[in-house]
Order: sequence, then structure tokens, then C-alpha cells
Amino acid sequence: MKEKILLSWSGGKDSCLALYELQKGGRHQIAALLTTVTEGYDRISMHGVRRALLERQAESLGLPLQKIYISQKASNVEYESKMEAALAEHKSNGIEQVAFGDIFLEDLRAYREKNLARMGMQGLFPIWKRDSRELAETFVQSGFRAVVVCVDPRALDPSFAGKQIDEEFLRQLPAAVDPCGENGEFHSFAFAGPIFRDEIRFTVGEVVSRDGFYFCDLLPAEENI
Repeated sequence: MKEKILLSWSGGKDSCLALYELQKGGRHQIAALLTTVTEGYDRISMHGVRRALLERQAESLGLPLQKIYISQKASNVEYESKMEAALAEHKSNGIEQVAFGDIFLEDLRAYREKNLARMGMQGLFPIWKRDSRELAETFVQSGFRAVVVCVDPRALDPSFAGKQIDEEFLRQLPAAVDPCGENGEFHSFAFAGPIFRDEIRFTVGEVVSRDGFYFCDLLPAEENI
């Protein structure tokens, strides 16, 4: 019997790669995707993607989605409290592991493991310490498709917001930028690939500057065919 686990889901390519690896491994069953959504904006926290597109992602993946709502400019205390409440419910149902798409940030992994340990839970890191360039190329070559939805202008030119992640995108990235954006240089929204039943349809909207980042708005298509 496969072990039921949770997957921290941002909607971006690293989450997709983590899920892809877990599914190929065949030892785990995803009981739910966990995503933080910012109240008021009604969008995926940090990524700025509309909740409707997040829900279409989960539908296309055929997986349950649990949205965890946090306030705008939420503190770590608020985030941890609400995440802990969500995890406690799953822990009571026998789920003891949460998977993440982290690659090499040691402090972030330690932070996650510390919070989980308080609840008697453990973290899984399916793509940990994989080479970022190799991961990004694998993403593209495996048939995944994603668009850049958030750019940190301190690390990457805002013109990258709205670009699709493909071989040309990887060639254009400055050498100092991690190919997976692991240092927060950019965030993405995955809309097609081998783990999706159907492509998530949308149109690219305007790029706006907010809170020191550039966000590319994605407008859900009227029908997801």
C-alpha cells in the first residue's frame, strides 16, 4: 500500500518536478496539495496567480487541493499557526510526511523540518541537491510548460515576466541567476505537462509592480478544455 503524504504546492515548476518524481517513484499517494492563498488578493502567495487557475491545476492533476488563507503581509507567526492547524488535521488521519520542491537552500529546509518536527511529522525533498540546470532542462525536455509570473527586479530584468520557460528562456537567463529561480529570482505557473490531464488555458494579462516585485497577471480562459 502506498503511503499517503501531503505536497506543498506553489503551482510552479519545482512543485511539478517534485510531484513528477514522487509519481515515478510509485511509493507515495498524494492525499492533498497544500497551497497558501493571500486574502484580499485571492491569489497564490508570492506567485500572484489567481485562485481560479490554482483550482484548475488541481483539477487537471486529479488531486485534492487544500487552500490555506493568510492575510496580506502575514507574519511568520501567522503563517506557521495556520499551516500547523492544517497539518494537524491530516496528522490526526495518519499522515506524517509533507513533500517540498526545495532544491538546495539549507536554511529553508531546516526551517521546514523544525516546524514539522514540532508536530511529529517529517519532510520529503524529492529533488533535493539535484543540479538546477539539469532540473530546468529536464522540465522543458519532459514536455512541461510554464510561464514566469513573478520576477525580483534586483536579480532579473522585469522583461522576463510573462515569458514561457523553454530552451530559449534558459539560454537568455543571466549566468548569476539560478536556472530554477531557487534564490527567489523568479516564480512560475505550470500549465501543461506529463502529470496534467489537460492544459490549463489562460491569456497573459498586464505586468504590474507591487511590493518590490513584478507580477504578470494570468487571466483564466472561460473554459478549460
